[in-house]
Amino acid sequence: MVDLTHRLRRSFPTLDGFQPTDAVTYDRETLGFYSKRWSIGEHTGTHVDAPGHFHEGMRLVDDLTADELIAPVVVIDIRAKARRDANATVDPDDLIGFERRHGPIPPYALVCMHSGWAAKAGDPRAFLGGPGFPELNFPGFGVEATDWLLARRRPAGIAVDTPSLDPGDSTTLDVHRTFLGADRYGIENLAGLEQLPATGAEAFVGPIPWEDGSGSPCRVLAVLLR
Repeated sequence: MVDLTHRLRRSFPTLDGFQPTDAVTYDRETLGFYSKRWSIGEHTGTHVDAPGHFHEGMRLVDDLTADELIAPVVVIDIRAKARRDANATVDPDDLIGFERRHGPIPPYALVCMHSGWAAKAGDPRAFLGGPGFPELNFPGFGVEATDWLLARRRPAGIAVDTPSLDPGDSTTLDVHRTFLGADRYGIENLAGLEQLPATGAEAFVGPIPWEDGSGSPCRVLAVLLR
């Protein structure tokens, strides 16, 4: 079992700069137990983007079904590209090369980009690659790659170990618009992908199914099948 989730802490880097806050609401001295209240954005930490995040009228996080939240995992390793270019992308050649080495991407898979960026999460400026939007630099999926997946395979979702499905220098967010618009979900800010093989794992994605949510922080666990 591999946990692919970052610890959700108050200082976790966010694209919009809205940091989680917490306050003790009940303590052991007054009521005999400890409890806190959190204020948190839906797209904080390791989290899911639902189709309705970018498209009005499309499914929201409480509409995602159990069968699409348990998925075989494939890991597309672009660490070498990311070391050369902070805004490196997963491209069709990466997917074709992956399939030559490991076989076809299975139906309803969670296709994960491994850029090595998760190691930077403790340093907000390094993780975001700049002071804030639009001055951001980090890897993501290229829209040509997600179009390739949608046309030739049937992915349940895509996932990245960076703050956005699109690379940091994108101002149009085409991957969000097209991939989520195809009624798929995305996961941002994964951790621990270096512990997974390219194939041979299955993921459980556990978002909070809150009412009409555009996304949700989630726990992502992977089981090694071999």
